[in-house]
Amino acid sequence: MLIRHKRRSDVASSEITPEGVYLNRRKFIQTSGLIAGSMMLGGPAAEAAVMPGAGKKFADVKPGFSKLGENDTPAPLDAVVTYNNFYEFGTNKSDPADNAGPFKPLPWTVKVDGMCAKPGEIGFEDLIKPHALEERIYRMRCVEAWSMVIPWVGFPLGDLIKRFEPLGSAKYIRFETVVRPTEMVGQRSRNILPWPYVEGLRLDEAMHPLAIMAVGLYGQPLLGQNGAPIRLVVPWKYGFKGIKSIVRISFTDIEPKNTWQIMIPGEYGFYANVNPKVDHPRWTQGSERRIGGSGLSALLEPRRPTLMFNGYEEEVAQLYSGMDLRRNY
Repeated sequence: MLIRHKRRSDVASSEITPEGVYLNRRKFIQTSGLIAGSMMLGGPAAEAAVMPGAGKKFADVKPGFSKLGENDTPAPLDAVVTYNNFYEFGTNKSDPADNAGPFKPLPWTVKVDGMCAKPGEIGFEDLIKPHALEERIYRMRCVEAWSMVIPWVGFPLGDLIKRFEPLGSAKYIRFETVVRPTEMVGQRSRNILPWPYVEGLRLDEAMHPLAIMAVGLYGQPLLGQNGAPIRLVVPWKYGFKGIKSIVRISFTDIEPKNTWQIMIPGEYGFYANVNPKVDHPRWTQGSERRIGGSGLSALLEPRRPTLMFNGYEEEVAQLYSGMDLRRNY
């Protein structure tokens, strides 16, 4: 894969000055003044205002792959942590931020099983310790036709896979999210989704250098609402493929059905590659609404064209050579 040198349009998170952008009107009214003031001050006050309960910043995070266009401004931190989907905490965009407080991301253990030579259970610290953390600034495109640009902290999923030595017969990798209904209020109802949340990739997709295991954003550990302590980020696929709060990784020779595929097979499939030429059965995927920007102008930003593979066509198209890309749905 061609790795590009950074261009002027590739903005590091350290160069970003988040402003008070709240897509939830109630949160905007309640906290925008506090956020704006603390961001100008910087330091611990800023972290406490935007990320209550967050841990200290990661040390020695190296700059990694970044490929942004001139109009790809990274979303302000407060938007990233208050506007997202994580149905384990509720179905509204603000529910994850509102309800993730009781969630305890540490201590954490991930079970690895299936077709691999080195299965077992591994603690979070031992899971990430051998890997150099990188900042990857990626576009994130939700299947609901909104998007963000997010500076993740993580490491290549392929490097993790190699440690467990998948067998030659393994063709896919399957992931599961934690089930803790006492801490995750959405899981108290099976009318939302069947738990645990499940996702999967072809093994060659998982080994692609752009697929990462993320443990933070904006240089800080993930919060509960963003998938703490570890989640998947696959930037050329729709956001629901980025499974959060992972507790199990399995190697298999059978294509795993993901949760949305099980729930609504006529609308969601296994691949879910961002494709402006394949509409969702109920809305267009040809354009998207960007979440982010500065001030109220973010709320008025016009829809923009959606890019094939979310703008990563040059890097990943070879994975699907000869395939009918209409298999998205």
